[in-house]
Amino acid sequence: MGNLDIITIIIIAANVIISYKGFEDFEFFDKYKFNVGAIKRGEQIRIFSSGFLHVNPQHLLFNMITLYFFAWMVIRQVGETKFVIIYVVSLLSGSLLSLVFNKDNYHYSAVGASGAVMGIIYSAILFDPWMEINFIIPGWLFGIGYLLYSIYGMKKQIGNIGHDAHFGGAVGGYATTLILAPILLERDLKMVLILAIPIVVLFVMQKLGKI
Repeated sequence: MGNLDIITIIIIAANVIISYKGFEDFEFFDKYKFNVGAIKRGEQIRIFSSGFLHVNPQHLLFNMITLYFFAWMVIRQVGETKFVIIYVVSLLSGSLLSLVFNKDNYHYSAVGASGAVMGIIYSAILFDPWMEINFIIPGWLFGIGYLLYSIYGMKKQIGNIGHDAHFGGAVGGYATTLILAPILLERDLKMVLILAIPIVVLFVMQKLGKI
């Protein structure tokens, strides 16, 4: 595990400050959470702002600890500016996929940095596919397995979890990382293609009307 970079501190601080404001002020929380109906009425800021709100301190803590464990690897590979780009694109991608899959459910709401964090995780896995997660599982296997589970969760609507946001965030992290670090396509094209499998599966299932 590397050092806690200043940009990671800033992102974590922003999540903590905005989330705690939301914990104490329901009107603020309700105004900036992801909500399909509100977004369709023109409140697009919710696509971004919802990524800094959380349901409770436990939700916030889990996301920030996960970000802490993976951020350093991406920053070490591409630097702080490109890391921020990956983080923001992943956040937006997660929200946009949620909007696509819930476009007819005007009451659908969600919050959390999970999409952005999942994008950073997938980016880190691209740079080091054999990194050990939970000291046992190789990163590439975890990434594929998690996204396949997300597809299952989206199809079956399992739990109060934004599976679509997680998946969208991972896609955003995957695509943006390859754009910013195209050397990965030369260094390990086979692994890049393997990590794309869940993305292709979702695309095919969506085209076939299976999800």
